Amino acid sequence: MIQHVISILLFVFQPGIISSSYVTDDKPGNLNTAADANYLTTFEKELVLEMNKLRTDPSGYAEKYIAPLAKSYKGKILYYPGDKPLKTKEGVSALNECIRDLKRAQPVSLIYPSAGLSRAARDHVDDQSISGRTGHIGGDRSSIKSRAERYGTWYKVIGENIAYGGKYARQVIIYLLIDDGVNGRGHRINMLNPDFKITGIASGKHPVYGSMFVMDFAGSFTEKTR
Repeated sequence: MIQHVISILLFVFQPGIISSSYVTDDKPGNLNTAADANYLTTFEKELVLEMNKLRTDPSGYAEKYIAPLAKSYKGKILYYPGDKPLKTKEGVSALNECIRDLKRAQPVSLIYPSAGLSRAARDHVDDQSISGRTGHIGGDRSSIKSRAERYGTWYKVIGENIAYGGKYARQVIIYLLIDDGVNGRGHRINMLNPDFKITGIASGKHPVYGSMFVMDFAGSFTEKTR
């Protein structure tokens, strides 16, 4: 069976001052910023780790993890190791374009997990895991902005990547980076955006695509006090 994986993105600007609640630490070797985030699953922590590997060394990430997949294409079908074949729109050309882009990209700061943004992401996963819908608008007409604001205040920028389908954390990140069929490669831009300092992560089942992953991003986030 050939699977179809889709991904969706959203990016919003808001004027404001970045809160000092989150301070980045870019020391090499400290990529696992979600290690102690007990509100995340092991898989969700792996997504944060993969993004930090990417952000701190885009060129190396492309060379080590993405370039070897070129030989896994047959026409427009990608045979990702350990998963069902994936029908792509662009074939290997999108992968090659991704590699070129990442080799030109500059490293950016580490990204850190946020409990509040993760709760916002979880709300959306819980919603669509039942409804089977896709996209950024929830069944209650909520947006990433309104879901985040249930749990606190975001500053400067906010964005959201959503992926449907995929079995492994690295695979999910790679599919978002390749961004097959997505004009402007917005998922790639989001994950390499230096203005995004924190992320909220949630994963779950999806009745159509099997799995889904929501990644919310912001410049900073101050959680509501209870």
